[in-house]
Amino acid sequence: MWIAVTLQADAARAEALSDALMEAGALSVSIEDADAGTAAETPQFGEPGHFPSALWDHSRVIALIDGGTPADELEALLASAAQAAGLASVPPFTTAEVAEQNWVQLTQSQFEPIRINDRLWIVPSWHTAPEPSAINIELDPGMAFGTGSHPTTQLCLEWLCDNITPGCSVLDYGCGSGILAIAAAKLGAGEVLGIDIDEKAVEAARDNAGRNATSIRLQHSGVPLGDCFDIVVANILTNPLCVLAPAIAARVAPGARVTLSGVLETQAAQVIEAWAPFIALQVGATHEGWIRLEGQRPTA
Repeated sequence: MWIAVTLQADAARAEALSDALMEAGALSVSIEDADAGTAAETPQFGEPGHFPSALWDHSRVIALIDGGTPADELEALLASAAQAAGLASVPPFTTAEVAEQNWVQLTQSQFEPIRINDRLWIVPSWHTAPEPSAINIELDPGMAFGTGSHPTTQLCLEWLCDNITPGCSVLDYGCGSGILAIAAAKLGAGEVLGIDIDEKAVEAARDNAGRNATSIRLQHSGVPLGDCFDIVVANILTNPLCVLAPAIAARVAPGARVTLSGVLETQAAQVIEAWAPFIALQVGATHEGWIRLEGQRPTA
């Protein structure tokens, strides 16, 4: 049994309070938007080099405390944390008991098979494939991005279903879990290469490729690329897509196609402008505020 203590804090103090609670003995601490689920909810999106300038004006700091902690010790812990965070007193708070659970089972229950279309499904290993005759990719949540649940991943998978031709070559730039590279191979591509800046992602992609009996090449993005490809897909983030535009575009063969995602609708113009000297992009589809950009390299 644990105790979840939820304290109210403003943007200026939430992070300091979180750190102080950990120092005072909390087992874990998280910060959430206190207005989540209301009209005042404020989404925050951070990218490398462009992090949100502040947390939410109305933040909720949730600390997990050992359930055996006596009431007077809990009060002393909160008072010590508040003082260390520069607060005059302990903010208003509530407590709730957190019962022991089968956390593995609880986590697994949150991930169901994902239908991309009639042709393609993403299925966690603990589920039976709902459509055995479809292409089923077995993939569990892990350390690398890409379980099939995120809108950008779905946008790219839908595009691959419509654009992979037998034997074509595919580059998955920023492969994460390897889901797009694996899908390309299962959809009939010939040579498939997945690259990522994170060695752990490359390892995760290699494990997932083996689990799905797919033959794809995987390597760190620091290894030079000499080939061009019939299809290039990059599901990363807006800033790296802009910065890496020359490098990624150079891997698109003349007449070949590219699709990009990891881009919010409000960021479309920024990416299109960055790619304009190399390949003209257009919005191909949108899903839950995210977009997929598509383009074709001129033949000359």
